[in-house]
Amino acid sequence: MIRVLLVDDQPLLRSGFRALLDLEDDIEVVAEASDGQEGLALVKKQLPDVALIDIQMPVMDGIEATRRIAADPALAGVHVVVLTNYGMDEYVFDALRAGAAGFLVKDIVPEDFLHAVRVAARGDALLAPAITRKLIDRYVTQPPPTRAGGGLEELTGREREAVALAAQGLSNGEIADRMVITPLTAKTHINRAMTKLHARDRAQLVVLAYESGLVTPRNS
Repeated sequence: MIRVLLVDDQPLLRSGFRALLDLEDDIEVVAEASDGQEGLALVKKQLPDVALIDIQMPVMDGIEATRRIAADPALAGVHVVVLTNYGMDEYVFDALRAGAAGFLVKDIVPEDFLHAVRVAARGDALLAPAITRKLIDRYVTQPPPTRAGGGLEELTGREREAVALAAQGLSNGEIADRMVITPLTAKTHINRAMTKLHARDRAQLVVLAYESGLVTPRNS
């Protein structure tokens, strides 16, 4: 059973998401919150698999709530997916840096919404290649300050190669084709790199790849 926490200051929107999720046999909504502070407290209490968190809320916004969840080792199993009205805006970019696994636009179609919740719960490819490419576009137009090192010295050559390809928006299957390895081996390289770099998920791995200088926008 996938345990989901909803955090949004709009009751009608929460009700809509809950109605969709409650229809699924493998998903359970364990709690709802109307602001980030309440949501953070409930995350600690309920330990959901997925926390769907709105970005703009009173008391504590979704970015700060995400940052605190990502910083707490006891919450390592909680995958945060931020909710936004506007797509890849500045707030979403900040949320990904804070440790969000990905994001959903609130007008997403039901089928895609349910699929995203299941993908997030698995801890698999949490940032779809298409979204990774949007993140890359953002770096191209507004590169962040480079963070030296970033733990990359811990990676093997093949792991660095796999991370660089992931940061260019390639899926595990595409990485496997480029590196002439199996998709399972590609996934293993990515997972080991995430462990060594203390990245919660693929989204944070992409951010780290750019901020460490492993990949630069001109190489994408």
